[in-house]
Amino acid sequence: MDPRLHLVPVRARDAKDFVRAWHRHHPPPAGQVFAIGAADEAGILHAVAIVGRPVARHYDNGATLEVTRIATDGTRNANSLLLGAAWRAAKALGYTRLITFTQAGESGASLHGAGWRLIAERPARTGWHTPSRPRPAHGTDHTARFLWEAAEPPHRRTPEPALPARPAGDNLPRRRP
Repeated sequence: MDPRLHLVPVRARDAKDFVRAWHRHHPPPAGQVFAIGAADEAGILHAVAIVGRPVARHYDNGATLEVTRIATDGTRNANSLLLGAAWRAAKALGYTRLITFTQAGESGASLHGAGWRLIAERPARTGWHTPSRPRPAHGTDHTARFLWEAAEPPHRRTPEPALPARPAGDNLPRRRP
């Protein structure tokens, strides 16, 4: 019988240790906004989700977060529980969108179960290494990915903040703060 799970707060160090022990193909992320866990009645941690700023800068608009890692020991329904909780927590903090990626070969059943939707397919890339900026391989090169989102409906999304007013005579290009 599967254990009954409930949500628990998880410190950054503990979440990263869990990811190191249980994630199939990635090390822990560098940073995070928050982490949550799924534990049984005895307090044994069975899964963690780490949520942070989006890795890709064009998604980092101030209203979006990304589930950068989710790891489980195989306990049923732990991923769906955490994905749903991560979205509720992000909304409570004022975010209007939460994204994550899966790799080709991963079913996305937990994401479907938590009400997320598939919004894009990303082709496999050869890697991030370039002669001008050498980077080591992470073992996930040449793997297609899928982009998923949990988001407020467009009519309920908060618009981006307006740009500050320009002083008279200022002809410089305007940039977002």
